[in-house]
Amino acid sequence: MAADPKDGLTHFDAAGRPRMVDVSAKTSTARMASASGFVRMSADTLELVRARKSKKGDPTATAELAGIMGAKRTADLIPLCHPLPLSSVDVAATIDAERSGVSIVARAKTTGPTGVEMEALTAVSIACLTLYDMLKAVDKEMVIEQIALDEKTGGASGDFKSGHA
Repeated sequence: MAADPKDGLTHFDAAGRPRMVDVSAKTSTARMASASGFVRMSADTLELVRARKSKKGDPTATAELAGIMGAKRTADLIPLCHPLPLSSVDVAATIDAERSGVSIVARAKTTGPTGVEMEALTAVSIACLTLYDMLKAVDKEMVIEQIALDEKTGGASGDFKSGHA
């Protein structure tokens, strides 16, 4: 199935083969993306998070660090992503007692010819998975949910802010 350039699927050539998009002619601009996710858990597990301890250590600090590390490895994990020189990655894990879980928000920045949406989404995904890993010994029923791009700025496609954020 050949990709039609008008359909916006730029990761496929005219013959339908995957390709890394050529961004060499694009202007480098300041770019930012933020993404979020949620890990739902039992009240008892959330209490461990609040106390900042599990058998493996502080779950939120470890998840935040893992998210940063994940953003830096995005091009190694997602086949057609460009490796980007990240200028900033911030990951925050916040307890949400009302929803019985932890909200993860990641923000990535760069100056370059392509955006950092995948880096922000990867940071959130890895942080959520790490939180699950840190706590799975006490709660295998945790659910990772609502991973989504919240916002992006910069680039030719312009700014974006999701309706769910």
